[in-house]
Amino acid sequence: MQAIQRNGTTARYSDSVVHNGVVYLVEVPGSSDGDITSQTRDVLASLERQLQAVGSDRGRILMATVYLTDLTDYDGMNAVWDAWLPPGTAPSRACVQIAGLAQPGWRIEIAMTAATC
Repeated sequence: MQAIQRNGTTARYSDSVVHNGVVYLVEVPGSSDGDITSQTRDVLASLERQLQAVGSDRGRILMATVYLTDLTDYDGMNAVWDAWLPPGTAPSRACVQIAGLAQPGWRIEIAMTAATC
């Protein structure tokens, strides 16, 4: 039986969970300030730190689901995403609009899975 590794665990969630060579992550902005580009940069920087902490990186992402509160933010989010993602490593990805996120002002949330090294 393979162990489940939980990191940054609280009563409600873990920052990341690793099982069977796959890391599961979800991230929201650290602040509700800023436009979609600054919030996307914040979320991606946090995801990158979490990936590195478990021996993975942004080139090993398998699947990402991007949640936006406003689809007019799609192009701005994609500009940051495209610059962040290493060439030739695009994961399967979905982008959906949702009515709202847990905190007013949050414009983006990203859930992803990645292979560990």
